[in-house]
Amino acid sequence: MALVRLLDFRQDEHGDWVAVLSCGHTQHLRHQPPWQNRAWVLDAQQRRAQLGKPFPCGWCAAEHAANEAAVQHPK
Repeated sequence: MALVRLLDFRQDEHGDWVAVLSCGHTQHLRHQPPWQNRAWVLDAQQRRAQLGKPFPCGWCAAEHAANEAAVQHPK
């Protein structure tokens, strides 16, 4: 699985932050303790510090898992 990096941020129609990833996917980043503890997403300087860093893309992981399952259990 290729290394995914965080390229940019944007806000959705509700004002929630969305990460734009190098794989082409996007992911919402919310700070909603105790479920999601991402206080850094609320601060512009801390968001900028995350740019270019590796980011675990849930969509890519799900696709990878589905591909692996198909290889292990072909129809």
